[in-house]
Amino acid sequence: MKLLEFEAKAILREYGLRVSPGRVATTPEEAELIAREIGRPVVLKAQIPVAGRGKAGGILFASGPAEAAEMAARLIGSTIKESLVSQLLVEEALEIESEYYLSVTVDRVVKRYAVLASTAGGVDIEQVALVSPERLARYWTDPASGFGEEKAREMLGQFDLSDDIAGELASVLATLFSAAMDKDAELVELNPLVRTASAEFVAADARMIVDDNALFRHEEFAGRSLTREDETSLESEARKQSLAYVDLPGDTGVVGNGAGLVMATVDLVHHFGGSPANFLDIGGGGDVDITRRGLLLVLSKPEVKGVVVNIFGGITRCDLVAQAVVEARREAAVVKPIAVSMMGTNEAEGKRMLDEAGVMNFPTMEEAVQGILKAQAGL
Repeated sequence: MKLLEFEAKAILREYGLRVSPGRVATTPEEAELIAREIGRPVVLKAQIPVAGRGKAGGILFASGPAEAAEMAARLIGSTIKESLVSQLLVEEALEIESEYYLSVTVDRVVKRYAVLASTAGGVDIEQVALVSPERLARYWTDPASGFGEEKAREMLGQFDLSDDIAGELASVLATLFSAAMDKDAELVELNPLVRTASAEFVAADARMIVDDNALFRHEEFAGRSLTREDETSLESEARKQSLAYVDLPGDTGVVGNGAGLVMATVDLVHHFGGSPANFLDIGGGGDVDITRRGLLLVLSKPEVKGVVVNIFGGITRCDLVAQAVVEARREAAVVKPIAVSMMGTNEAEGKRMLDEAGVMNFPTMEEAVQGILKAQAGL
């Protein structure tokens, strides 16, 4: 779950970190009012769940209330990096002396948390790592080992920092690690953390991504856990139904049991000249209801012209999948061709059920993919 900037900052404020004075606006009038309350030049930042919004025009500066209203009118309702802007964070524009990058994230390669710091804040950290690796410090740890100010100071030792700056950064890093552990975060990032002209350290921008699998432990996110601004309507509906579904831009629906098998089927659709419309994994042991609901979801997508179902029946029973296919085909609002490849547990019974219902089925997944593409071409 990706938190918006103002949500991440609200959490970090609770941990004692300084953030810029400001509030969220949803109209130009609100932006003008907030700018008037601040009484200084402001920055208006689109609240969208993607990185790189500054380069895409999602961050604008205003010298006063009237200009803030003008800038807000330009941003609200616009689309930036395929995300609709409905909220702006209006904050005091900071007088920046220096910028730093600080984060805590999951390093999936080494299977540990990575604490990162850089003296080159405000830019893409990936570029810093490639061009100036000496400006990026890393420290790998885990919840059991922990990470405090002493370890943070040790990590920051590779930089030529004064004692007071190193102490401030170490304190912030330790705080970020505590917040990440408490909130089950996959990422907590400040880019940049700025040192102002008055020598204060302020989080100018903040990102936080919370592990979906840990949301049951966090009632504070319950009100927004089923809504994501970066999801399509079908992805949102699939998550409500506990279906592993991802929208893709094509017209051939893809359903299978097991992520690897579904990915292989997606690749085959591409290989034979088609364009996948989705990824849907019904999982191992998927019952009739799960499979039926998944198929109905895929069939409901207007762009979908046909669906290929690829099943390896280990735990999953082929006859139950066949029953689900027949039921979904009968219940679907629009009739669309379905091609099935299934092998394994109760395979013969499943194929018999499909034959009786007039559903195309093939001995191999290659033939099933070719079959659905031919059926779609004949529509």
